[in-house]
Amino acid sequence: MAHQSTNHAQRSANRRYLAVWRWHFYAGLFSAPFLILLAATGLAMILFANTIGRDNERTHVTPQAVVQPLSLQAEAARSALKSDTASVAQYIAPRSEDMVAVFRVNNGDKAFMVSVDPYTAQAVAVNPRNQNAYHLMDDIHGDMLLGTFGDFLIEAAASLTILLMVSGIYLWWRKSGSLKKMLLPEIGSGRNAWRSLHGAIGGWISLILLLFCLSGLAWAGIWGGKAVQAWSQFPAGKWGIAPNPESDVVTHGRLLNDGKTKEVPWVLELTPMPQSGSTLGENGVAADQPLTLETLDRYAREIGFKGRYQLNLPKGETGVWTLTQDSMSYDANSPFIDRTVHIDQYSGKILADIRYDDYNWFGKFMAVSIALHMGTLGWWSIAFNVVFCLSVIAVCISGLVMWWKRRPQGAGLAAPADKNDLPFWWGMALPLLVLAAAFPAAIMVILFFWLLDTLIVARIPALQKWFH
Repeated sequence: MAHQSTNHAQRSANRRYLAVWRWHFYAGLFSAPFLILLAATGLAMILFANTIGRDNERTHVTPQAVVQPLSLQAEAARSALKSDTASVAQYIAPRSEDMVAVFRVNNGDKAFMVSVDPYTAQAVAVNPRNQNAYHLMDDIHGDMLLGTFGDFLIEAAASLTILLMVSGIYLWWRKSGSLKKMLLPEIGSGRNAWRSLHGAIGGWISLILLLFCLSGLAWAGIWGGKAVQAWSQFPAGKWGIAPNPESDVVTHGRLLNDGKTKEVPWVLELTPMPQSGSTLGENGVAADQPLTLETLDRYAREIGFKGRYQLNLPKGETGVWTLTQDSMSYDANSPFIDRTVHIDQYSGKILADIRYDDYNWFGKFMAVSIALHMGTLGWWSIAFNVVFCLSVIAVCISGLVMWWKRRPQGAGLAAPADKNDLPFWWGMALPLLVLAAAFPAAIMVILFFWLLDTLIVARIPALQKWFH
């Protein structure tokens, strides 16, 4: 009796294993192509960010003894467009002494990034904003050039990847039996070798992949835009604006982000901007100083901005001067120096001085995880991201190879086992369903394929043979 009981328990455990494997198989089949795309474009973005720069700011110049006034540099940038309607909207300080300054120049509804030699005040290059190789990879990485639908697909793939990791860790634990064998497996031959490679790489990168998925999802349209950001935004009341501002008060994201380009720290995107023209503020630019580019640049250095930072000019009658520096914008190698300063365009007073320490816990998590995600923490994080992206590609390809090798010739998808012979195991199904429900895009995709399977595939023998 004891022997029969043991055999029954073993058979039940094996059937549960097959049930989880089936979940893992379908989640991987959907997510793998997207993960390969994300890893490849992520690698390309790291390459371009560290060679040409996000805004072509890595163009080199010959250092000289004297730097020309910012007003002359700005005029050179404006004149480069050869248009009377062109106006300077942003100044990005040089990354180092041998690199160009960059000015954003608006001309009608178009924007251009003009590289200027700070020593000669001569325009070096004029490029349409957000249209270089870096931004192309960024757009593919964000929504595959498909807009809202593409954003949803990426969000769904990232959400399902979390389910993929949970099920994969369970499967590999069952196969290995110990943490040591999970991380340092014995490499066999044939399909076993691919399985060992797949499981070991997956185990090593799982926690970082989870971190990257969460930081990416926090910027996605549903989980990020509709859920997480809503309760994580920085409180506008910190600088005197009512906690519930009027609807016509623009947010940091609407005013300072340009299209898909993210220039505002995540935690500030939904926070309303302060406005010029009030009696608020203190400890700003001296009252006897004119508020010019030179004055604001000098003041930025006085209050602690070093190296590359961004200076946004006021927009409209209530607009403010905005000084920003953060690792997300490739300004520095540490998220802990994040700083956003708003200055009244009339009085020169500081209306807000927001630093990393002012963020809530999730804002701090996002600042650090995005810096790691983008490889902006120095050379070691660049190397780390290269290895990580290659590992993601390797684990996806190895999974696809395993499927192809175990797939009978002439068969369809050949999913593991037959769902009609598998038990419904609440012990794993419930955590997976809870995870899916926590990420709406994942549950939408699961429901879509369940309906597709139930209403169409199950009723057509040829499709049932292929997909099952």
